[in-house]
Amino acid sequence: MASARAHQSAAGPSGHGQLGPASRSESIQALKATGEPGAELDVLIVGGGIVGAGSALDAVTRGLRVGIVEARDWASGTSSRSSKLIHGGLRYLEMLDFGLVHEALQERGLLLDRIAPHLVKPVPFLFPLTKRFVERPFVGAGIALYDGLAMASGRSRGVPLHRHFSKRGTLRAAPSLKDDAFVGSIRYYDAQVDDARLVVDVVRTAAKYGAHAANSVKVVDFLREGERVVGAQLVDQETGERFEARARQVINATGVWTDETQDLVTDRGQLKVRASKGIHLVVPRDRFQSTVGLILRTEKSVLFVIPWGRHWIIGTTDTEWTLDKAHPAASSKDIDYVLDHVNKILKRPLTREDVEGVYAGLRPLLAGESDSTAKLSREHVVAHPVPGLVVVAGGKYTTYRVMAKDAVDEAVRSMDDSAPESCTDTIPLLGAEGYKAAWNSRSRLARWAGVHVARVEHLLSRYGSLTRDVLELIREEKSLGEPLPGADDYLGAEVVYATTHEGARHIHDVLTRRTRISIEAWDRGVSAAPVVAELMAPILGWSPAQIEREVRHYLARVEAERESQEQPDDVSADNARMNVDDIVPVRED
Repeated sequence: MASARAHQSAAGPSGHGQLGPASRSESIQALKATGEPGAELDVLIVGGGIVGAGSALDAVTRGLRVGIVEARDWASGTSSRSSKLIHGGLRYLEMLDFGLVHEALQERGLLLDRIAPHLVKPVPFLFPLTKRFVERPFVGAGIALYDGLAMASGRSRGVPLHRHFSKRGTLRAAPSLKDDAFVGSIRYYDAQVDDARLVVDVVRTAAKYGAHAANSVKVVDFLREGERVVGAQLVDQETGERFEARARQVINATGVWTDETQDLVTDRGQLKVRASKGIHLVVPRDRFQSTVGLILRTEKSVLFVIPWGRHWIIGTTDTEWTLDKAHPAASSKDIDYVLDHVNKILKRPLTREDVEGVYAGLRPLLAGESDSTAKLSREHVVAHPVPGLVVVAGGKYTTYRVMAKDAVDEAVRSMDDSAPESCTDTIPLLGAEGYKAAWNSRSRLARWAGVHVARVEHLLSRYGSLTRDVLELIREEKSLGEPLPGADDYLGAEVVYATTHEGARHIHDVLTRRTRISIEAWDRGVSAAPVVAELMAPILGWSPAQIEREVRHYLARVEAERESQEQPDDVSADNARMNVDDIVPVRED
């Protein structure tokens, strides 16, 4: 068993889109070699969230030599803690930000139809109406405009048109709503995504085209020649080794860490980013009946109730956050806020006992004059504060591809030679090509692998046309077809695949991002952790002592998060969450 998995870890360089241990080592060696004459990168990207990943794919598909580094895990920051929506943003219509909405809806169509149809799916929402006569024409006009902007984007909308419901029709669609909470509703469609998986697929696709990608590699300083940035000093967080990578241009795509990264270079002409915390609750799907999601107004923002497999995701809040950015904590006050607002429209109120999981994320908002983060811009800005360094900040998840294009455009403008235009609007991610054919063949795939067709459907919605690679592991080793303890939706084969192909380096990478066990399981992955560690160990070369450290670290992380969610405010919640260090080194002590 161990030897088979160890063989998997060494198979296939990054040029095949694999992010296993061998390809990570290969990428680090390639970054080290950039100090040789004529070997420098064209672009080095700092930050492994969705914008950094998108920038790597954009640059490498223009024929540029590209490296991307991430201090922790791919999507470990904001890009794994969103509302899981790909949407135009109805509330931006109220702000008359038609350009942003149109752009986002165009990107929604691309993701649904071409770039990532295996990960991005249409999802229906009800917009409940609470006032007779005046609200329906106003809201209806806004949603009609929303649909119109999608059609005007020139891309396939990918979703049905909106529809008006009476009170009776609303109750048929969502029987658990209070009778007196609304007078009717409008159903419209947007799309949802597993945000962390999309990031990993973008990085893998960039690696397939030749980008050198390495996670757990941190930038500790920038290399300078006079005023010009010519690369970065890096540290491999798994070994402690320091090395340099040189590049003609460096793109800083570090989201809420933008200010800190810029501080390594200059204090002049900087973009300023403020962090806004949003928390989400995960509850079982059977806690209330509805065939659609919901969008509710609050005094500060909007609250989404989003279908998520066998669960609901409910959120979000919008409050300024000035504490630890790596692990924003959800306080008891945050949780009560979300429960109080959703309970206003439910016949049977939700309680703390109904909550399976909680997660908190930070939105990177461009700082402005407003005291409220809810009023700050979601539009992005690209700047060139010093020669050799491009900074991209702001924006929203849905428009990551446009942000990446603009950042690479700015980097290319400063190079002596020209580069082709961006072509990422035509490039499907790994798993997207052939997805529909694979879906149509799901029954045959199930028979081939000896698993139930429902399992294959779940895998197809996560891996697309690469599902066969995961099923191949099960054919080779039947035990990998067993579900993980306390997490019936996920199989042992997915842990192996996450480690050999998707860059997972630690238990929490698998349980919080490659899968969603940490928020979907009642025990938040505690029972699965030892099994996950045993599956990862032979691939990563862990000793028994390292396995024990990994499990102990994950259990401590869960306990710290649970404790933080009992605290009354941000400061005490942050203090509780910070009791656990971030990274457990792979190296022996």
